[in-house]
Amino acid sequence: MTDTAPPSPPASPVSPADALRFAFGTLTVLPVRVARWDRAAARGGMLCAPVAGLVVGLGAATLGGWVLLLGGGPLLAAIGSAVVPAVLTRGLHLDGLADTADGLGSGKPAEEALRIMKRSDIGPFGVITLLFALLAQVAALSGLYAAGWAIGAAGAVVAAVVARAALTLASRAGVPAARPEGLGAAVAGAVPVPLAAGCAALVALGCAALGAGVGGPYGALHAGLAALAGLAAGELLLRHCRRRFGGVTGDVFGALAETAGLIALVLLTLG
Repeated sequence: MTDTAPPSPPASPVSPADALRFAFGTLTVLPVRVARWDRAAARGGMLCAPVAGLVVGLGAATLGGWVLLLGGGPLLAAIGSAVVPAVLTRGLHLDGLADTADGLGSGKPAEEALRIMKRSDIGPFGVITLLFALLAQVAALSGLYAAGWAIGAAGAVVAAVVARAALTLASRAGVPAARPEGLGAAVAGAVPVPLAAGCAALVALGCAALGAGVGGPYGALHAGLAALAGLAAGELLLRHCRRRFGGVTGDVFGALAETAGLIALVLLTLG
């Protein structure tokens, strides 16, 4: 007879409702109660992250459309569409972008850079990055809305969905957390690589389908390539953050979302 404890029972399968609650409860401020906070729920939740992005994008497109309908013009519509994602995330992704810029720009070793990122204030690198990111976002949306409400609305949706798909890819197996606590630690490595890749492919195809509805075959190609370019930009930033910080954090997730969404949006304005 040994004193070895019996193995713990495997976690119960996560339901689609639990996965959606995790995605909306962690990635938006919508009043959703997260029923489960374990690895199975994290895996399902991060696979559902683009669904949360779709809701955010539809909200941004709706406000932009109403502004245009009321005669506000493309620039004001663009500002409205940019406000919605910031409000629905309490600005956490933008804050993550600024904090990550401060950490990367500091040139300090990983531990000290992570301490800089955890501070409540924003340094010069963060301010500059945030300023230009928001200017580029509004400028891109304004150009799309100037070409028509449907084109601007599609751009807002594509950017929001691609931004969250970048988080799914960053949650794949093999990507470690830089800290033992926080959202980064909760979801790091939770999604199997084939599922993460499949999710990214579905997002690119969905963006292409949306582009086809707005601009025909060329619109499909344009939107699909913009989505892939946004995800590729997120991957480049992820690799750099892994080298500098040793893994991902909640701030890095925010920076990945903002970067991927912005690159997709800017690519939509070209051509």
